[in-house]
Amino acid sequence: MFQPQIEDLKATLEDVAGLSGLIETGVFPDLDADLVDAVLTEAGRFAVEVLAPLNREGDRHGCSLDPATHAVTTAPGWREAYRQWCEAGWAALPCPPDYGGQGLPILMGLAVQELWNTAASAYGIGTLLTQGASEAIAAHGSDDLRRNWLPGMISGRWTGTMNLTEPQAGSDLSAIKTRAEPAGDGTYRITGTKIFITYGEHDLTDNIVHLVLARLTGAPQGTRGISLFLVPKFLLDENGEPAKRNDVKCIGLEEKLGIHGSPTCTLRFGDEGGAVGFLVGEENRGLNCMFTMMNNARLHVGMQGVAISERATQQAKAFARERRQGREKGEVVTIVHHPDVQRMLADMEVKTQAARAICFATARALDLSHYAAIPGERAVNGALAALLTPVAKAFGTDTGTEVASLGVQVHGGMGYIEETGAAQHLRDARICQIYEGTNGIQAIDLVTRKLPLEGGNTFARWASGVKETMASLQGHAGTTAVAEELGRALGALGDATAHMAGWLAKGDSRALAGATPYLRLFALVAGADGLARGALAALARNDTSAGDRRLWRARYFAANHLPLAAGLAHIVEAGGDALGDGADLITAEA
Repeated sequence: MFQPQIEDLKATLEDVAGLSGLIETGVFPDLDADLVDAVLTEAGRFAVEVLAPLNREGDRHGCSLDPATHAVTTAPGWREAYRQWCEAGWAALPCPPDYGGQGLPILMGLAVQELWNTAASAYGIGTLLTQGASEAIAAHGSDDLRRNWLPGMISGRWTGTMNLTEPQAGSDLSAIKTRAEPAGDGTYRITGTKIFITYGEHDLTDNIVHLVLARLTGAPQGTRGISLFLVPKFLLDENGEPAKRNDVKCIGLEEKLGIHGSPTCTLRFGDEGGAVGFLVGEENRGLNCMFTMMNNARLHVGMQGVAISERATQQAKAFARERRQGREKGEVVTIVHHPDVQRMLADMEVKTQAARAICFATARALDLSHYAAIPGERAVNGALAALLTPVAKAFGTDTGTEVASLGVQVHGGMGYIEETGAAQHLRDARICQIYEGTNGIQAIDLVTRKLPLEGGNTFARWASGVKETMASLQGHAGTTAVAEELGRALGALGDATAHMAGWLAKGDSRALAGATPYLRLFALVAGADGLARGALAALARNDTSAGDRRLWRARYFAANHLPLAAGLAHIVEAGGDALGDGADLITAEA
């Protein structure tokens, strides 16, 4: 069991995202402090009492596929929990009011999603994909599509999926072979196979709304010829209720390393002439539409890494305070007294907090890209959200795996045994670095598409914000060292960014070779900035109870993680040369 991280969520919403200030200035007119507190408190209760008991059961039992009926059954208790979740209104929380949603900001949606994923990440991933699919339909679907499908999805009566990957087309979407043919009545017939479809088939709802990338006959080659289609499991009758079964079926269920409670399906479309599909957006513009859902999912998957980190950290701390091993002054002590165990626990806590800060800074920018009163502010924040999203996804999920691995180490041999549950966190976390765009792709996206935004001005504005944090740190005796380390790290990032810009201008492959260490360098600075903002806010309030801990987090991260920035900058600048020297050796057959 875990304790819901309500206070840390509140602190991040306030000190990193500045939520109360946004409320005071009227950015979120339907939100106030009491509502924020009530939502988080009730979500924490629901996560602990209803969802957390699913975690081990889902891992042990998993899902099952009936090959005769193509039906998937989820683990015991999941249907009942999902029904309670919908009845409580959680599905509608961040969705548009026009179709039954509560219209709360992404910041609040991210916070409650963190609680769901801390309780049971295999459960949480399904709910966040439905919200992402709803957002894509709301943004790009026709009036008929929005009217017919959004109310059922937003209420939670129906779930949504993302269908991109095929056996021959993983990250390379230009290789998609799924076909779409016009039927002459405004619909299309979809044929093909999609793999790795999260919640592609299940018994939680009476309909599933698949968003499917497919290629029209005669469409341009590559990603420019891909269209997006809404392909439901059941077509609707004249009353808007699921009726006729569509030509789509689950033909396989993956056996996975982790998230066993989440059904990962192979779906086949068109065994009986073609599944009925409805075009979302324009023909041959499907990838643009799907990116609305993918960017939403990337931020939330980054948060999923944070959630697993939180769960693993809480469990490791509890174990370390109980496990007795070794002696101090002749007395047997619990392992939490050993400095190396303290180091591991400290790393787990501060990395989790740093990753959380990046995710919520990204959510803030996304909200302001929609809600800011001045169009120019919306554009600036949209660019900032684009810059930060790959960092949030990659660093959040890297942190999930790293922290869960440390959790196993704290447990020692007992961590390697399934009985304690520490191993499950590591197994569950590992997929987060892969799905919704591998972290290598996030790094390439950051370097090649996001750094050049506005001719580099988006990065420059973000870096100016970090400099403002440094200036504020200089005003407090206890944070001068943090300011100095942050300054050195930001300088290293600036140097690495200049190298990247030069390589990109020349089409030099060293930009791609250095992309992953560059993203890590960026994340260290962004994470330190978030921790420092939290410490400064606590100091400003004279909040000694929480302030001491937040100050310690900033100081620890600055002392133990920011010094890595110089090494990462060196790898960015010089590592590509060594990689290039060995390219023939790596690519050659043994």
